[in-house]
Amino acid sequence: MSNFKKIDHLGIAVADLQSAVQKYEVLLQTKPSHFEEVVEQKVKTAFFELGESHIELLEATSEESPIAKYLSKNPKGGIHHICIEVEDIEQALKDYQTAGIRLIDQQPRLGAHDKLVAFVHPADTNGVLIELSQSRKH
Repeated sequence: MSNFKKIDHLGIAVADLQSAVQKYEVLLQTKPSHFEEVVEQKVKTAFFELGESHIELLEATSEESPIAKYLSKNPKGGIHHICIEVEDIEQALKDYQTAGIRLIDQQPRLGAHDKLVAFVHPADTNGVLIELSQSRKH
């Protein structure tokens, strides 16, 4: 049985969250379902629901944010990452380590929506930043 459930969301880096939200409300013909500041990642986010998946808009809250670094190279913004929901994030990370796939995060950390997240290094994914996400068991 696969550990992978679905594409959870596409993360899009934006310079101005409020302006981007207004544009995406028109593009997607809906309002954001969730806003959140993820202090650890130094970002503010807005999520739009699209069926079982989401579009996540991300604005940096600090120059040290991964989003600020992305925007310094891509000033117009763009797709920053693809997030895949998994059943067991720790097992996925172990499987990747065993396969020799480079990870940014060796252990999961807390992300938006109170989920556990970890990132796979884009050098081993043809330049695509992959985020793994698992709902926390409460």
